[in-house]
Amino acid sequence: MATNFELLCLIFSVALSVLLGPNFATGSSIGVCYGMVANDLPPPREVIDMYKLNQIGRMRLYDPNPEALEALRNSGIEVLVGVRNEDLQQLAGSYSAAENWVATYITPYSLQVQFRYIVVGNEVFPGNSARYVLPAMQNLQNALSFGDIKVSTSIATSVLGVSYPPSAGAFSQDTIEYMVPIAQYLNNIGAPLLANVYPYFAYIGDPIDISLPYALFTSETVVVTDGGLSYDNLLDTMVDALYAALEKAGAPQVQVVVSETGWPSNGNGEVTTPENAQIYNSNLISHVLSSRGTPRRPGNSTESYLFAMFNENMKPGAAVEQHWGLFYPNKSQVYPINFPVKTLSTKLGFRNLCNGLYNQLKVHLESIFMVIIRM
Repeated sequence: MATNFELLCLIFSVALSVLLGPNFATGSSIGVCYGMVANDLPPPREVIDMYKLNQIGRMRLYDPNPEALEALRNSGIEVLVGVRNEDLQQLAGSYSAAENWVATYITPYSLQVQFRYIVVGNEVFPGNSARYVLPAMQNLQNALSFGDIKVSTSIATSVLGVSYPPSAGAFSQDTIEYMVPIAQYLNNIGAPLLANVYPYFAYIGDPIDISLPYALFTSETVVVTDGGLSYDNLLDTMVDALYAALEKAGAPQVQVVVSETGWPSNGNGEVTTPENAQIYNSNLISHVLSSRGTPRRPGNSTESYLFAMFNENMKPGAAVEQHWGLFYPNKSQVYPINFPVKTLSTKLGFRNLCNGLYNQLKVHLESIFMVIIRM
């Protein structure tokens, strides 16, 4: 049996390493999506170094790329890791498949990679695979028998049948049979709903009724009044429509995480310039770091992920699809952008720091206690 002194030393050493180690390195709370639909990108280890150099504290991976996961070890970067849409059916129909997925892509890295969420499918609704999302989420969540990793799924705002005014937000008839049970499941497990929210597409779809300043966060006046709530930017309007839909679905506690947003720098005339992309993304960063929240959910930052790290030369579709990157594949910036550090200057900030330390310690100490029990 180990002595009490030895056990205390072990626990203290782990606590100290977590507190002083890379997981609490200074960095922005903004994330950036690491897309790989290109044939000219730098290797993952260089990409991780770029995240650290630019103080980007969070990353979204669209699939559990082993080379990227290896490079993320001890980086301190929190990661959203995706489940491929084509894997949903198997994971929904077999708990053992979910266990194997976790054993392959999560467990080997769990002590050195900070997994934030498992993203079960991307923009699946509506579609033939929609019925597989919830059972796949449930199987994967049950297979995650350690730590505090939550599952979710990433939706497009097209799941809404009504989005204006924001308070009228409601899921569409095509998606409601899937979205309501998913929303209620997320509410029960304390997980957020991830949403890809693009004011750019809303603007180009209706440039008469939507002004460019409203889409770019540069409006100097209130543009939309909804009851007692006032909106001066389009992103908040779109996010609050999702909150209204979640409330109607019986999931009032679910937070919305913006899992993709951004503005292309080329491909659609004067709308898609590097200047507009810089304005939108810089203002989005400032908005998130202000902790202003949205009018419907004030006072809490909307966790957000910019799309994307690189211009991706093999993305199909319209010309703009290859011009969402903050960086060119040669690692030079498409336009200047900074990721300022959010300081912990309030009691709430310190409490969040303590909560983060507790959650990370819990993962490490669970492993230690299992060793102790066997002594």
